[in-house]
Amino acid sequence: MQIDLFAEARRQAEICNACRYCEGYCSVFPALHRERAFADGDITQLANLCHNCRGCYYACQYTAPHEFDLNLPKALAEVRQESWKSHAWPAGFAALFDRSGVAIGLGVSVAIALLFALAQGLRPAGGEGFYAYMSHSLMVAIFAPAFLLPLLAIAMSLGSYWKSVGGGRFHLADLIAAAKSAGRMKNLEGGHGEGCNFEDEDRFSHARRYFHQATLYGFLLCFASTSSGTILHYGFGLHAPYGLFSLPKLFGVPGGILLCIGTAGLAYLKTKADRNLGAPRVWGGEMAFVLLLFAVSATGLLLYAATGTGLVAWLLPIHLGTVLTFFVLTPYSKMAHGFYRMAALTREAEKQRTQ
Repeated sequence: MQIDLFAEARRQAEICNACRYCEGYCSVFPALHRERAFADGDITQLANLCHNCRGCYYACQYTAPHEFDLNLPKALAEVRQESWKSHAWPAGFAALFDRSGVAIGLGVSVAIALLFALAQGLRPAGGEGFYAYMSHSLMVAIFAPAFLLPLLAIAMSLGSYWKSVGGGRFHLADLIAAAKSAGRMKNLEGGHGEGCNFEDEDRFSHARRYFHQATLYGFLLCFASTSSGTILHYGFGLHAPYGLFSLPKLFGVPGGILLCIGTAGLAYLKTKADRNLGAPRVWGGEMAFVLLLFAVSATGLLLYAATGTGLVAWLLPIHLGTVLTFFVLTPYSKMAHGFYRMAALTREAEKQRTQ
């Protein structure tokens, strides 16, 4: 018999609300302690505030074999996954990725890479760098919809989520407060600033926080690299390839290195952690996302290092295949958690401001 995920999370939240031992651990508990009863929207909001640091589980006196059998990180992780699937637009894709994330990510990447390899048969008569193998117009025609359509899907999903958690018309100050919390990874600092217990009950560590920050800032730098290249191309008529001391490279190279470090570290920590304190049924999908993001950054760095050699013809389709796969799967993979968590942090900032 399948457990009602919301009923189980509600049961555990009510016990936590009576105990209040973990009040200072993260944003979940002050938000939880403001409530006396928990609607499904309240549970969804708590689940997306949770960063799964697991400190509350290891500190709890009511975990198994106690009859209360509390495992709040797992209960919230299950609800969190369910919320992403229920709000995903179009519906159905997220559940498929959860079940077969690694196979889907690898299969789509290989298929798209092969298509890009075949597209090199249409290589332009002229062009420098990457554009000697594939025209700029062809890349734009492929990547523009692959970037914009997932953004539309995410916007629709977040709109549904925001309505379900009772979000109102937030102020810019709420968004700024959420961005500060996310940038600092405040909820991974632990109740006393010692870090979290993600890998080991007896070991407090900031490793997961730092790897998350490396991934976040690496991704933002890579996005800034692409954006600056677009501005240089269309705004100033300066076309790729760009030199090492140009904005696209000054953003992109450090960003790629940070992404490699961050995702490799997160993947390693994930193999060391207790799966039963998360949502074990979607472990493969979560790992697939981390590995895919690592592949995007690693192939990008290799491609840059191979500039001017015959390896570009092989590396270019592999890199473009992983990038396009990442874009297409973003609304339905673990990447969605960043958007939902920002929405949850913004909603929490709104509640703090208005209550």
